[in-house]
Amino acid sequence: MSGEKERITALMQALGYTFRDEALLRRALTHPSVGKEDNQRLEFLGDAVLQYLMSDRLYQDYPQDREGALTHLRALLVCEAALSQVAARLKIGEALIMDRGEEQTGGREKPSVLCDAMEAVLAAVYLDGGMEAARGIVERCWPSPEEVHRPMQDSKGQLQEVLQRDGGDTPTYEITDQSGPPHDPRFEAEVSYHGKPLARGEGHTKKQAEQAAALAALKKLQEHAKK
Repeated sequence: MSGEKERITALMQALGYTFRDEALLRRALTHPSVGKEDNQRLEFLGDAVLQYLMSDRLYQDYPQDREGALTHLRALLVCEAALSQVAARLKIGEALIMDRGEEQTGGREKPSVLCDAMEAVLAAVYLDGGMEAARGIVERCWPSPEEVHRPMQDSKGQLQEVLQRDGGDTPTYEITDQSGPPHDPRFEAEVSYHGKPLARGEGHTKKQAEQAAALAALKKLQEHAKK
């Protein structure tokens, strides 16, 4: 327990924020492999908080940019690559609470796990201290668009760039199916553009399924362009 306490204290120092209710931060760091009291609900809330704060930040910082450009920048700053980059910098992986099996398979370094935990931590800050406290985390910890180290497998970002190249809209994603046991789920996602389905993909997380759908859509667009 002392080790967990030390890790949580170190994380609060890295965040530059001290929780009044440390139980919120502990919940944000609890991986689903542990049981029901995990961070998934906080992840859901954190995604919405981040979307709002990043929209407001970009609106203020880029007064000359139009909607399409702002949407592209926001997508870059809230993507898995950016979130896992921030989480790695804060050493959130070291503080995660997970079962031995997940840890032995590299759970503390998985980008998808770090991404979910980062969203959950942001939600915990919001619930503990309000929107301005959450805004402080984004201002202190987030990279600029130019600093995001987006991996080549970020198919969602690549697809968005292709579709918005001529001022187009943002593609939308929907989880259409979920199967498998709780410890090894399987998700299916569909990506659409202007209400028309482009492609589907599968993955062990919702984000992986969306990436797979985006990659399939990119391949279809490339094949169409060759004709």
